[in-house]
Amino acid sequence: MAMETSLESPAPVRQIANAISGWVDRLGVVWVEGQIAQLSRRPGLNTVFLTLRDTVADISIPVTCSRTLFDGLNPPVVEGASVVIQAKPTFYAVRGTLSLQARGIRMVGLGELLARIERRRQLLAAEGLFSMELKRRLPFLPHTVGLVTSPGSDAERDVIENSRRRWPSVQVKVAAARMQGHNSPLEVTEALQRLDADPEVEVIVIARGGGSVEDLLPFSDEGLLRAVHKARTPVVSAIGHEADQPLLDLVADVRASTPTDAARRVVPDMAEETQRIDQARQRLRSSMLAWLDREQTGLAAIRSRPAMADPRNLLDDRADEVAHLRDRARRSVRHRLDRAGDEIAHHAARATALSPLATLRRGYAVLQGPDGHVLTSVTGVDEGAEISVRVADGRVHATTTSIETATPVVEVDTEEADA
Repeated sequence: MAMETSLESPAPVRQIANAISGWVDRLGVVWVEGQIAQLSRRPGLNTVFLTLRDTVADISIPVTCSRTLFDGLNPPVVEGASVVIQAKPTFYAVRGTLSLQARGIRMVGLGELLARIERRRQLLAAEGLFSMELKRRLPFLPHTVGLVTSPGSDAERDVIENSRRRWPSVQVKVAAARMQGHNSPLEVTEALQRLDADPEVEVIVIARGGGSVEDLLPFSDEGLLRAVHKARTPVVSAIGHEADQPLLDLVADVRASTPTDAARRVVPDMAEETQRIDQARQRLRSSMLAWLDREQTGLAAIRSRPAMADPRNLLDDRADEVAHLRDRARRSVRHRLDRAGDEIAHHAARATALSPLATLRRGYAVLQGPDGHVLTSVTGVDEGAEISVRVADGRVHATTTSIETATPVVEVDTEEADA
């Protein structure tokens, strides 16, 4: 039932604490899973104090256990052990603290741990954390490599030595972390996050030199897996265990079988890359030489053609053709002009023959009256009238002295005459 409070009527601390205590008491007995982060057995006390830590979140809660119950556990509980505790939650109102009173402790066996890891694998796979589409490509030549491993370990030496042997100028930043034990997941996660936040780090390697199944359990921790999934920098898993694959291998962008293999995958070999460059240069040189040979052969073929052997002969032949065509054109034009001149002369002769001036030149004349009209009959002029006579080369002005009418000429039909 909700507690009714307001600004005007607030609840005192004791009331809130007692209410929380009542709510906790109503929880009853619960089963809680976690990892023993701290264990304290104080001399003279019949109570053992434990700290139970969540396996994913950074949350812990104190647990009290009777010495009789604790000493009777087989196998004995140690720090880092995974356990399931049957306990009664208790809220101590005076101090405002929550604790668990253990009534039973059950060790989580290896088989059960592996079964839980399998269930975790299925859960994370369903969420898509292992999807190949999320895998990021490693940089071709990283300048700085981040390394999460135990300081002074063989894994650290293998990664650094092999990386520098392959590419001497590569830089390796080491983030130290415990690679086994109950604190390992948290330390590895924090080291990973530090390197991921470093802008100089281009790829991160999490390396450990193998170990037993129990030693590799931290690398299936859900918190670590989700941190790798959220990382912006590509992550390489180099745990070095082929038989029992930790879940880190599935969520990482690249899996390496050993720390040495991780160095080979992350850093290119300078000798191999130099050899590839030399081979590429040789292929390019061979290709260019072959191209030059083909072009030179083509040029030689062009030079060997008659036109290129003696270009003047080709020009002379073309000059002769041009001269011949020019002469033909001139003859054709001249012929056409001659024909046109003949036609013009013919038409001019016909025009001249039909001209009145030609008639006048044959001795004929044209008489015109005073008004300029052509006289065709004696009836059109009077005696004493002035007339104009048009001849071939001029005009004669005259005055009529007399008018005579000519005798009509009878025209004889030629057909009747023949008859």
